[in-house]
Amino acid sequence: MEKRTFRITGSFKAGRSWERFTKKVMSNNEKNAAEKLYSLIGSEHGLKRNMIHIESIEDQGV
Repeated sequence: MEKRTFRITGSFKAGRSWERFTKKVMSNNEKNAAEKLYSLIGSEHGLKRNMIHIESIEDQGV
């Protein structure tokens, strides 16, 4: 199975406010792309999943 690029937009808790983000992730499907995003942003900013809100996941193709 070939990897596809997904563009994920949303926001995460940064102190008292919410910070918007757009990130491109390589993955096999949308579900795995979302899991990868939670892992990346969670580790970069020390956040739990409930502090990360995904608004949209767009398939950008190969």
